[in-house]
Amino acid sequence: MKVRVLGCSGSIARGCRTTAFLVGEHVLVDAGTGVGELTAQEMRAITHVFLTHSHLDHIAALPLLLDTVGTQRARPLQVFALPQTLDALRQHVFNNVIWPDFTRIPHPGAPLVQLQPLGVGDVFVVAGVTLEVLPARHSVPATGYAARGDGAWWVFSGDTQGHEPAFWQRVNALQAGAPGVGALVIETAFSNQEEALARRSGHLSPAGLARELAQLQPKGKFPIYLSHFKPSEGATILAEVRALENGFDLQIVDLQTVDTLDV
Repeated sequence: MKVRVLGCSGSIARGCRTTAFLVGEHVLVDAGTGVGELTAQEMRAITHVFLTHSHLDHIAALPLLLDTVGTQRARPLQVFALPQTLDALRQHVFNNVIWPDFTRIPHPGAPLVQLQPLGVGDVFVVAGVTLEVLPARHSVPATGYAARGDGAWWVFSGDTQGHEPAFWQRVNALQAGAPGVGALVIETAFSNQEEALARRSGHLSPAGLARELAQLQPKGKFPIYLSHFKPSEGATILAEVRALENGFDLQIVDLQTVDTLDV
């Protein structure tokens, strides 16, 4: 299974796009500004979008995606997320103030997008991809995801402050079974210098990352890709992670250096 990294930054700057992953050709996980890396033809091919949470850096391109190709699609785009995330989209995006209500346009019986609720533990099979909803703890209701095609699992933490044992229990269970975990993408949004801000905003610092990765069993079996760096802090975050790395038998990679993950 190919996972294309469209965006993995915690904010925007030249060369930095916010979170969006294209899984295969038809499934989008999060819809940050990275969606702008796709051609209109590639956007038309997307049938399902799975959102981790309601924050702008993860949904910003969803209304624009619909504006670009919505009327060229034969069926409504299916957007899955927690009920609280869907409520936020209805109230604050598709409200005819910030953006047209594409859940009712051009006709309530045939809209451009349909919003579908999901819950932790739900499993979907879409276009040859099996996708499981994982628990996450953030400043708003949030999820992670695990996805697999013919190979191993790709696991994405979403935005997280950690302190969610059920997430690691499931990751460890996936790793213990066949075909195992092929890659883990986990956020590290702030440097240790901003640890207090990381905690208040529901994110990880390298110190928090170390605490979380200590729950992996066994260690060192698959690469771990770090995402969601703030553009101005990326070098500092990486230096702090490298300083901690000797304590772990892990393969840690800056996701910003990767275009596509083969899992």
